[in-house]
Amino acid sequence: MTNSNPSSHILVVDDDPSIRFFLKEALERDGYKVTVFDLGSTAIEHCEKQVFDLVLLDLKLGDMDGITVLREIKQRSPTTAIILLTAYATLETAVEALRQGASDYLFKPCKTLELRRSISQVLQKRQQTLRQQILLQKLEQNLSAHLTDIRSVAAEISAVPMGIPTTDSNDNKDRFLHKGDLIIDLMRHAITLNGTLLELSPTEFNLLAYLVSESPRVISPQELVREVQGYASEPWEARDLARFHIYRLRQKIKTATGMDNLIETVRGVGYSITNK
Repeated sequence: MTNSNPSSHILVVDDDPSIRFFLKEALERDGYKVTVFDLGSTAIEHCEKQVFDLVLLDLKLGDMDGITVLREIKQRSPTTAIILLTAYATLETAVEALRQGASDYLFKPCKTLELRRSISQVLQKRQQTLRQQILLQKLEQNLSAHLTDIRSVAAEISAVPMGIPTTDSNDNKDRFLHKGDLIIDLMRHAITLNGTLLELSPTEFNLLAYLVSESPRVISPQELVREVQGYASEPWEARDLARFHIYRLRQKIKTATGMDNLIETVRGVGYSITNK
């Protein structure tokens, strides 16, 4: 994947020297300008002196936590995009990071392709946001004297996609499902339970997400097959399919967290998520 933003300057903040080395080598190979630091305080200090296009920020640093660094950087440089890197597989931290202004998050170790894709998307959204801000400033400057220009700029603004979502955007509100200690990220297809990342197949992910989205309603096997796997089935076939996938899902949840009562069977009716 080539760098679509050849002038983009990325700041890497991570206290692991091997990760700093890997990220710097990989990103420079893709054409980015890269600066690396191991301390959050150093990163904050430099963000006061210059504007970075993007910061790759580790959650756990030697001198302070990543959420604090995130908050400080956004106060000093609101237009800088931030991707949080975390080795601790909890979506609670990811949700908090997005609330504090992060553009995305990645679990470490992340695949190079996933990292490149996230960086490219975040930088593209940042460019769109900056362009929109420039157009709005132009509109305000010409407001009193140039009606024709105003119409032209307004048309341009309406054609520009919205940029990085804010804390109150519907995108982020609709992105996560919560049920007690169960958190589901529908965009990244990640689920954590009690802070543990569940390794699920696409069908298992969709099944669990659907049960949570419909909770506390009891879902019949035929509805599960229809909504999760996308086709109508006979009652006997739906029972067998649902029983198979529910069994595998329960086994994975129990292996990962020790819990064996998250999914409740209502005999003769279907399945539901237990209230927590």
